[in-house]
Amino acid sequence: MRYGDDAPKYHDRLAYELGIITRMGFCDYFLIVQDFILYAKNNGIPVGGGRGSSANSIVSYCLRITDIDPMRFDLFFDRFLNPERVSMPDIDMDFCAVRRQEIIEYVKNKYGEDHVAQIVTFGTMAARQAVRDVARVLNVSYADADAIAKLVPGGPHVTLAQALEVSPQLAERVQSDETARRVLDVARRLEGMPRHASTHAAGVVITDRPVYDYVPLSRSDETIVTQYTMTTLEELGLLKMDFLGLRNVTVIDDAQKLVREKVPDFDIHKVPDDDAATYDMLAQGKTVGIFQIESGGMTNLIMQMKPRSIEDITAAVALYRPGPMDSIPRFIECRNDPSKITYKTPELEEILRPTNGCIVYQEQVMAICRKLAGYSLGRADIVRRAMSKKKYDVLEREHAAFVDGAVERGVSREAAESIFEEMQEFARYAFPKGHAVAYAMISYQTAYLKCHFPQEYMAALMTSVLGFTEKMVGYIEECKSMGISVLPPDINQSRAGFTVVGDSIRFGLAALKNVGAAFIERLIRERERGGSFLSFKQFCERMYGIDLNKRALESLIRAGAFDSFGLKRAQLIAVSESVLASIAQKNRTNVDGQLDMFSMFAPQGDSQEAELPDIPEYPRALLLSMEKETSGMYLSGHPLESRASELSAIGAVPLGSITAGDGAAMDGKWITAAGILNSVRLKTTKAGAMIAYVILEDMTGSIEMMVFSKTLQESAAVIREGEVVMVRAQVTAREEEAPKLKVDQILPLSPSGFPNAPRSANRAPRAQQPIQPPPEPAPADAQKNARLYLKIWEKNEEKLPRAQALARIFAGMTPVILYDPRTGKKTRLAQGIDAQDLVLSELAWILGEDAVVLK
Repeated sequence: MRYGDDAPKYHDRLAYELGIITRMGFCDYFLIVQDFILYAKNNGIPVGGGRGSSANSIVSYCLRITDIDPMRFDLFFDRFLNPERVSMPDIDMDFCAVRRQEIIEYVKNKYGEDHVAQIVTFGTMAARQAVRDVARVLNVSYADADAIAKLVPGGPHVTLAQALEVSPQLAERVQSDETARRVLDVARRLEGMPRHASTHAAGVVITDRPVYDYVPLSRSDETIVTQYTMTTLEELGLLKMDFLGLRNVTVIDDAQKLVREKVPDFDIHKVPDDDAATYDMLAQGKTVGIFQIESGGMTNLIMQMKPRSIEDITAAVALYRPGPMDSIPRFIECRNDPSKITYKTPELEEILRPTNGCIVYQEQVMAICRKLAGYSLGRADIVRRAMSKKKYDVLEREHAAFVDGAVERGVSREAAESIFEEMQEFARYAFPKGHAVAYAMISYQTAYLKCHFPQEYMAALMTSVLGFTEKMVGYIEECKSMGISVLPPDINQSRAGFTVVGDSIRFGLAALKNVGAAFIERLIRERERGGSFLSFKQFCERMYGIDLNKRALESLIRAGAFDSFGLKRAQLIAVSESVLASIAQKNRTNVDGQLDMFSMFAPQGDSQEAELPDIPEYPRALLLSMEKETSGMYLSGHPLESRASELSAIGAVPLGSITAGDGAAMDGKWITAAGILNSVRLKTTKAGAMIAYVILEDMTGSIEMMVFSKTLQESAAVIREGEVVMVRAQVTAREEEAPKLKVDQILPLSPSGFPNAPRSANRAPRAQQPIQPPPEPAPADAQKNARLYLKIWEKNEEKLPRAQALARIFAGMTPVILYDPRTGKKTRLAQGIDAQDLVLSELAWILGEDAVVLK
């Protein structure tokens, strides 16, 4: 079925794999996986083409477990399973995120509910998290805790012991600051310990006898989970499966269904994978909504690569991650000019030619070990695994064996040493090629759909992010840039999700507040049974008693779902309650001749609309506000559309470009932005200063802003919900948080822009400057019992006058003591300071993070 007439060419590979699978006792494993995969495929549950190294198996491919041809992409089975590394095979599968639970229920029904359990997972204390948790428990101020935590280098595998070795600033802070030393001491003892328990996102264990015969169980919410983690279960020899939910699998399937309404036999799995138009679109950077490629950095890489094949996208997917990312400049340079490709030894050419002389895949590491040092593929995989898991004892042993083996085969010792070191550095982060191919396939399929069926693809994409306003706004903006109109919901055309109407996309009813899934399902059934609704009156009559209530009806009106009847929303809101009451009365009494609301409305027959109250329509701004309140966004327009020329005149940065891009790359940059103020929240610091947290929204997205006390006092009259403003602000991106803006100036939007340069424009932005949420209120005399120490030495002595000026401006009750570490001299300033977080942050920026200590 898979290879047709070419099948005999692959019989040796098939026999080799079957021999290993049988010898290692994993036949049942493959058949169990095949069973639930085929159940999904036969029941219309979308399944991904493969994930991880299971795509390296021709057996998996022929059983229809995966859809990646390992022979086409030169994938090694031994990367997946080999007798020299005895461990359970790991077939991870991506399912439709919406219907994933159906697969788990199928497995429970087939093997017995007490034979299947989901797996517990423990969140552990990483280095920075341990510091923050310990500091909180020890009542260390947020500012101090944040300053200490930020001295710990980022990364999931960095320990506090390593941080003290590589971060001189952290080591110095611990030496000089008793509080920091105490925090680090406790944090190092807690580091790596479980912090909380939850259910593993995908893991499921299946057993031949009841699960409780093997492991203890517990309850996580309503889910039965094992009390042992995935790793322990594997060590016990139990069968662990990963049922992963991938949104993009659902998007592709939903888009296919919409396409088939126009092209009945369309199948995304049968489209050509060399479509020039699709690759041209990617090369132009039109990657919004494309799986794995829509980030700013990945888009830039794709535009430089100008891919022309699945192999090219595969390389991009594998390259754009820590480690391999360092090879990107060389990869691009050699791709554009093959004469610049060099190899440390000629034997590498065959292995690295497809990737322009760069190591990109784990399989290439295995191939190098095999060809240069004479390793079996099984042993090569052990080396690859030791590199990725940092098993230094194995690496030390294999290092010498690799070099000696390569020298015996004619490679110079210097080249062999260099190659092993390069592999070791790279393999820590590298992708298996099979995994990269599987993801590249999904990337290509989403790109093909967007290129050739843009309305259907964008409709499916927006349906997948219902409830996520930020993403929805961004995708609607992308539709506009593609020339696709996104229309408000319509009672006769909308379904639960977004749908295609002609060349436009119709908004989905599921996005509306107070309109439940059951009501939408019955509405669609009623529409299919009795045809389109011909009037507002008829809609209410046909839907009454089918979950239609006042709140749902008003939400539909406010969102514009009845606009196609040519009625004013103000009129419908005015009569909606009376209409429902009239129908209820009519249904209760059923008395012939009883007067009801509709008898006044429809003298010309059932489909005719009534003579509604003669009242004016709501103002445009109120209509848009209603839409925003009901759906989370503006549907029929945007309040800023009429002011587009003013936004352009002041050079306003689209907010979506900040929130959807790489926040870290924007950190510290000063920008001009404009938009509508939403959700203004005021908070007070322990020093009594007022701070505002404000949401700024434009046509491309929204972002949180922090307005400190001085700016807040200057602009209090402007900072109100609904105001259209322009701001000068600094982007700040804290670790693992969405970017925010720290506001310097805020004024009503004006085409002439700001009258003056930003107050802070003359100073370079401080790296990683966080937005500080206000600490808990403290007693009024808290500052009397504190001392602020400012360390002054040759590095910052010339900045002392600026620090003293700041102290004079923010006079308060906390004594200020200047400390000179060169002489040990301490000098107390005559004037105390208001030691609020904002002031401390500014002093730290002027004098240095480690020069400001509040005790």
